Amino acid sequence: MIGLYENEMRILVYGAGVLGGNLANSLFRQGKEVTLLARGKWYEEIKRNGLSIHHYFGRKTNVKIPVINELKSDDIYDVIFVVVRYTQVDSVVEDLNNNGSKNIVFVGNNLKTDELTKALSEKSVLFAFAMSAGHREKSYIRSVTLNKITVGNLKGNPSGEAFIRNVFSGTNFKVVYEPNMTDWLLCHAASVIPIAFACYYANGDIKKLKRDKAYINRIMDATIAAYAILEDNGHEIMPDSDKDFRNPKFKKKYIPFYQFIFATKLGKLCTSDHAMNAIDEMSALNRDFKEYIEEYGDIPQAWIDFEKDTNGYLI
Repeated sequence: MIGLYENEMRILVYGAGVLGGNLANSLFRQGKEVTLLARGKWYEEIKRNGLSIHHYFGRKTNVKIPVINELKSDDIYDVIFVVVRYTQVDSVVEDLNNNGSKNIVFVGNNLKTDELTKALSEKSVLFAFAMSAGHREKSYIRSVTLNKITVGNLKGNPSGEAFIRNVFSGTNFKVVYEPNMTDWLLCHAASVIPIAFACYYANGDIKKLKRDKAYINRIMDATIAAYAILEDNGHEIMPDSDKDFRNPKFKKKYIPFYQFIFATKLGKLCTSDHAMNAIDEMSALNRDFKEYIEEYGDIPQAWIDFEKDTNGYLI
């Protein structure tokens, strides 16, 4: 890892959507040397008026963060956080390979960890998931962020923990380092895709699901079936709270969680706001997850049945 003992690290956040905007905003406002890469009218908006974020809990912030609209080969950073939609990750590989920066962290839903690591074989590649959500308006981002990030390497690859902790040193980020991000992201997909299905089933109006325990059980049936295939084929189930997914009491434990996200504005911001504005991403994630599962046999019937009730949203 380059820049391990440097105090002032040059950080690029490649992608200025909800996740990228929140990450860049938080790091910049806590004294880090951050540049943000944005495109088109959004780049012009940030360059002219700054990065504006309306936080769910009432705060509004605006920072005049350095912003660029292209990554030049000789513009070197200590770390590049790639925060683009899942459908766009392949398109940034050439840009990253042509640039001299050595440390790359892909942030967000990702089932291409092995593929991306091989495609960027001359780089040190890590993967991460940041706890923030929301949607982008014309001139600002409406969001909630917990300043928590799970980040790590692929199982068996060299650890980047010391480097990552140096990147976030001096900030209020809670950093969870995970040395098996492939399984972490697989398990995350197994739980988040059925929630997206629910958003499409409800046409975005998820409040009507808050008392539908039968439907909530179907969400968990799909996730549990996917977990079973992953675990039966050598994958670790994460987080630890989900390791007991075969226990009959597992569903009962999570019913209040689903009722909360379906009943509250915060839950809507974190689930249906994203799902309804990222149909292409969730569709691609579902396709790739099923392709992964098919390597071990048939897709679970509980998943197939649940997928059918999505009102034609899936692409």
